[in-house]
Amino acid sequence: MRKTTLWAIAGASVITLALTGCGSSSSNKPSSGSSSKSGKVGVILPDATTSPRWEANDRPLLAASFKAAGISADIQNANGDKSKFGSICDGMINSGVNVLLIVNLDSDSGSACLKKAQTAGIKTIDYDRLTLGGGASYYVSFDNVAVGGLMATGLEKCLTDDGKAKANVVLINGDPTDNNAALFKKGYVDGLKPKVSSGAYKIVGDQTGKWDANVAGTAFEQIYTQQGGKIDGVVSANDTMAGGIIARLKANKLNGKVPVTGQDASVPGLQAILAGDQCMTVYKAIKKEADAAAALAIALIKGTDAAAIAKGTVTDTVLKKEVPSALEVPVAIYKDTVKTVIADGFQKKADVCTAAFATACKAAGIS
Repeated sequence: MRKTTLWAIAGASVITLALTGCGSSSSNKPSSGSSSKSGKVGVILPDATTSPRWEANDRPLLAASFKAAGISADIQNANGDKSKFGSICDGMINSGVNVLLIVNLDSDSGSACLKKAQTAGIKTIDYDRLTLGGGASYYVSFDNVAVGGLMATGLEKCLTDDGKAKANVVLINGDPTDNNAALFKKGYVDGLKPKVSSGAYKIVGDQTGKWDANVAGTAFEQIYTQQGGKIDGVVSANDTMAGGIIARLKANKLNGKVPVTGQDASVPGLQAILAGDQCMTVYKAIKKEADAAAALAIALIKGTDAAAIAKGTVTDTVLKKEVPSALEVPVAIYKDTVKTVIADGFQKKADVCTAAFATACKAAGIS
């Protein structure tokens, strides 16, 4: 009776997943052989709002890699809902995935999912952000402290180019529930430290924007008011938040006069750089990250050498444990290197160089 019940539950889970539709999941059937023989991977993406990358880049890149390897893949998006994240996790475990790859919404709900998977004997991969206390088998991301360091260097470059040796600087950080936000902040705080210690720069505001344009814009506006408008530069931890900050600067006719950093090399972010409203962004070649994650999952399923892919380690500060990791290298992007992002195929010229930005694109050497 127990075996019959378990098969019934598994069957029900498969039917439920099949009915969720293309908007919430994607499944690649292996070209030949059974799913159990070729393996199955489950991928949980976090949302579609904090960054356009999850649906525009990560989903299709991961799906293509698994399809090419003959691996069945179930890719779903939690849409920022922790309860939905948990339900997707349970469904994937019950469906018999061999590897579970997640981008957590926070470490608590992410840990709960990872621990369930590990209890079921499933290998786990933290993708892009480390789940503190989760004990993932592997971690794939970028060097996120280096990402923050590039923002600090970028802001200093833009302030110097503007002739500002002294500056009041505002920090608008990512969501505090995201471990990456802490790593980014460490990078830009450490990077700015020499200027702050010398008295050249003064940090006059330090708030979270929660990866949200409106939250970031409101946080910036409050600091702007408190400082009587005396703000010279802003470290924004991503392009989405930079957009909200720039909107407030435009309202005060200060866009282009106060350098703002970003991250993600998003279409709006690149357009803001071309327009002169945003100082720089950090380009993380997501294809490299997605390819490394897919290669790692495939290696775990096929029993090949995963250690050859995850050559580094990152410390889980909760478990006090080193997690085998594959870390890619980020790149700073300024107006004269926006073309690099398009040449790489990360963004399309047609999307970036719309009519309003055609002249700026030509001037930036985008052809």
